Amino acid sequence: MENYRYIFLKNTDPELYSFIDDELERQKGGIECIASENFTSSSVLDCLGSILTNKYSEGLPGKRYYGGNEHIDKIENLCITRALKAYGLEEEKWGVNVQPYSGSVANIAAFLGLIQVNDRIMGLDLPSGGHLSHGFYTKTKNISHSSTIFQSLPYKINESGYINYDELEKTALTFCPKLIICGASAYARDLDYARFRNIANKVGAFLLCDMAHISGFVVTKLMNNPFEYCDVVTTTTHKTLRGPRSAMIFAKKEYMNAINSSVFPGTQGGPHQHQIAAVAHQLLEAQTPEFKEYMIRVRSNARLLASELQKYGYKICTNGTDNHIVLVDLRNKNITGSKVEYICELVNISINKNSVYGDVSPLSPGGIRLGTSAMTTRGFNEDDIKKFANLLDGLIRKAISIQEKSGKKMVDFKKYIHSNETIMNELTNVKNGIYLWVYDYKFPE
Repeated sequence: MENYRYIFLKNTDPELYSFIDDELERQKGGIECIASENFTSSSVLDCLGSILTNKYSEGLPGKRYYGGNEHIDKIENLCITRALKAYGLEEEKWGVNVQPYSGSVANIAAFLGLIQVNDRIMGLDLPSGGHLSHGFYTKTKNISHSSTIFQSLPYKINESGYINYDELEKTALTFCPKLIICGASAYARDLDYARFRNIANKVGAFLLCDMAHISGFVVTKLMNNPFEYCDVVTTTTHKTLRGPRSAMIFAKKEYMNAINSSVFPGTQGGPHQHQIAAVAHQLLEAQTPEFKEYMIRVRSNARLLASELQKYGYKICTNGTDNHIVLVDLRNKNITGSKVEYICELVNISINKNSVYGDVSPLSPGGIRLGTSAMTTRGFNEDDIKKFANLLDGLIRKAISIQEKSGKKMVDFKKYIHSNETIMNELTNVKNGIYLWVYDYKFPE
C-alpha cells in the first residue's frame, strides 16, 4: 500500500497528509456499500496524479485554443478510440466526447446539445430511483437546474417497483416531450430500450440513456445494450466501470458537433487531461476477460445479498436485482433508512438512505440502497456476503430497539445512542470486528 502513502505530501504538508491517511484507513478498515462508489486501480491513480494536470487544452484534438498539445491530443484520441471499441461502436456511426467533468455536467451538456431551453423532458422520478439531473422538482421548488432550464414531467415506477411503461407512454402522448431520458441511480432491473424507443418515436422525441450505474455491465455485455436504440448515451466512469471520477457522452454521428459544442464552450472550460488519461486506461482494463469475470461476481454478489436479506425478513424492491443494486424497503420493519444509514456509519459501513415506492419525504425515506461493486473489488465472496447480511440484520435490529426507547425523531435517536455507554461500547466492538475482518482485503493493483 506504499503507493497510497503520498510520501512527498507527508513531508510538505503533514496536516493534509494526515487527513488523507485517515481516509485511507477508513476505506481499508470499513465496508463500502454505496452503489455509486468503487475502488479504482493504482494505474488510474498514477494518471490522476500525473503532470497531465498542468496542461490547458481547451477545444478538441487538433483544434485546440492553446499550443503545446501534441502529446495531449494523442492521449485524448486514444481515450476516444478505446471508448468506441470497448462498447462495440462503429466509428462511422458513433462519436464520443470524453471531456465532461462529471455525470451531471455530461447530462446538462447532452440535453442542451439536443434540445432548446424550455423544451419538455421526461426522466424517471427521483423517488422512483431516478437521478437529480433528470429533471427533479418538488411542489415548492425546482431541485435540479434541469427542471428549471426545461419543462420536466417525471415518469414513475409501479407498485411492484418496475418502471410503468404503459403509464409513461400514455403521459408522453399527452405531454409530447422533446427528450426522454432512460437510466436511474436506484433501479435494480434492466431497461426495455426497445419500448423506450417506440414511445420516443411516437412523440418525435430524442432518446437519451444515462447508463452511469450500469456502464460496467453494458461494456461487458451482461445487460441490455442502450446503443441499439438511443440517440445519445451518457455515463460516469467511476461506478461499475471502476475508473476515475469523470464522464463521457456518446452520440450518433449526426449529433456529435452539437454535443461537442455544448460541452465546450457551452458548459465547461478546459478539459482535465489527467482524468481523460485515467479513463483511457480503465477502458483498456474494461475490455479484459478479468473485468468481465469481476462484473459477473458483482451481480452474483448482489443477488446473493438480496436473497440473504430476504431470509431475515426484509422486503427487496422488485424481489431481486439485475445489476449491482439491492434496494431494501424497511417500512415493514418500522424504521427509516436514515436511522439505518446512521448506525451503519458508526461502525464504518457506508450505505445510503433511499426512497422506495410510496415514500413522501426524501429526507426521511423508507429504504436503503446497497451496492456490491466496491465489496467485490476488494474480494468479497459468498461467505463474506452472507456474513455481511447477518451483520446488517443485527445493526438494523439494534436500530429498531434504540428507536423503541428514544422515539422516532432522528435527533433523539442520535442523542440516545451517544448518551448510552453500553450501546456505544457495543458499536465500537462491532466496528473493531469489521476492521479486523476486512483491513487486509485487497485494493485493486
